Amino acid sequence: MLNKENYVPWSSRLLRYAKSRPNGKLIHNSILNGPYVRKMIPEPGDANRDITITETFHLQTDDELSDKELKQIKSDDQAIQTILLGLPEDIYAIVDSCETA
Repeated sequence: MLNKENYVPWSSRLLRYAKSRPNGKLIHNSILNGPYVRKMIPEPGDANRDITITETFHLQTDDELSDKELKQIKSDDQAIQTILLGLPEDIYAIVDSCETA
């Protein structure tokens, strides 16, 4: 696994590299704060139902994303790729084999 003594220099180099990439600020934000979380969009309820439902929700679709949100999602993908490129092959193989990593 990652040597704990090398973590600080590795993470520092990784963040500097991320900042140097196109959309570097967004990639850096993704690494530090996690990926963009899609919003739950409220929809008016159906008045014709037997039980009144005032509103329901759906997960934000690609069509409902702003340009800024789309850029952040693309930068999230770049951030993941940047992190994976910095891992040694044996650790990458372990991470890659996990479905929930």
